[in-house]
Amino acid sequence: MVQDGPEQCGTIGRPKQGAGTGNHRTMERAREQGRGMIAIVDYGAGNLGSVDKALSYIGAEAEVVSDPREVETADAVILPGVGAFDHCMGGLRARGLAEAVVSCIRSERPFLGICIGMQMLVTSSEEGGEAPGLGVVPGRVRRFQRSGARANLKVPHMGWNEVHVERDCPLFRDVPDDAMAYFVHSYYVVPDDLGVVAATTDYGGPFCSAISVGNVFATQFHPEKSGTIGLMILRNFAALVS
Repeated sequence: MVQDGPEQCGTIGRPKQGAGTGNHRTMERAREQGRGMIAIVDYGAGNLGSVDKALSYIGAEAEVVSDPREVETADAVILPGVGAFDHCMGGLRARGLAEAVVSCIRSERPFLGICIGMQMLVTSSEEGGEAPGLGVVPGRVRRFQRSGARANLKVPHMGWNEVHVERDCPLFRDVPDDAMAYFVHSYYVVPDDLGVVAATTDYGGPFCSAISVGNVFATQFHPEKSGTIGLMILRNFAALVS
């Protein structure tokens, strides 16, 4: 279940980001052509270049935006992320983007969180000392623990691993079970409601590697770095945009 978050209230690459007016005109042109515009949220800490390039490759209309107003008027939103949880949340809040992201989710427009973008959806994270997240998906972010049978576990979890699709989800349409995707992370999401888990991955034990609830989708792995399978997932997301 997606809940109203507490947000009632700054990159790898700098792709085609321009003045707000330019982005607005691009969005309008896309709509005139019957295509929805996807906003890639720039809060100062995201894998923007690779996400933008992947969307361009599949023919999706997308713009990197840092103005909350452009997030709120986009037809769909992608929240990417690399780095520390508390730093990323701080970037969202400092730019007034946290409210805009929650507004998008409430409006039932398609939303995709990637890596830290998935983690920021939940209530809090162990990283940064129980730092608060957006709180729209109840749950907590925990660190991979190297102890007992997992004493030799390498942290961060980095590289290719299998994604086990757990239930029907538009994001994984035609994606084979046990497809390989690319991961780079030391923390993972533990949702309160296991019903939101769309896919799992095994790393010293199973963890939630994708979420699907209503209009909200999120992946712990990086689809933009996951080859053909990742592009298929991004196409499936783009197909939801009108």
